[in-house]
Amino acid sequence: MIDSVSTTDAPPPAGPYSQGLAVGGLVFLSGQGPFDENGNRVGETFAEQVRRTFENLETVAQAAGTSLTNAVRYGVYLKSLDDFAEFNAIAAEYLTAPLPARTTIEAALRGFDIEIDAIVALPADA
Repeated sequence: MIDSVSTTDAPPPAGPYSQGLAVGGLVFLSGQGPFDENGNRVGETFAEQVRRTFENLETVAQAAGTSLTNAVRYGVYLKSLDDFAEFNAIAAEYLTAPLPARTTIEAALRGFDIEIDAIVALPADA
């Protein structure tokens, strides 16, 4: 069974996709960026954009009954790899051991500097 995950506390999808899907004990979180719950871009600095992106992922994860502390993999899309070190420093504030697997790539993002997607495990009792 596949269950859709959604919340009005995170940006609505900008296209034909779900904020997340829960299946087989995992939640697949669609890419989130630095946007408020109405879809407006927020954050003037790269650090502000990263933090808002993680907060949006956490909000959707919580709507599914889990948290980023249960992340098993995440993908990071940076407008510029020049921000890689700063991203790593901020990511350490949101992720705990055992650290999830990760891919980081430079992407042609338009109007914002970062997008992150994730796969998060559901708690055993969920």
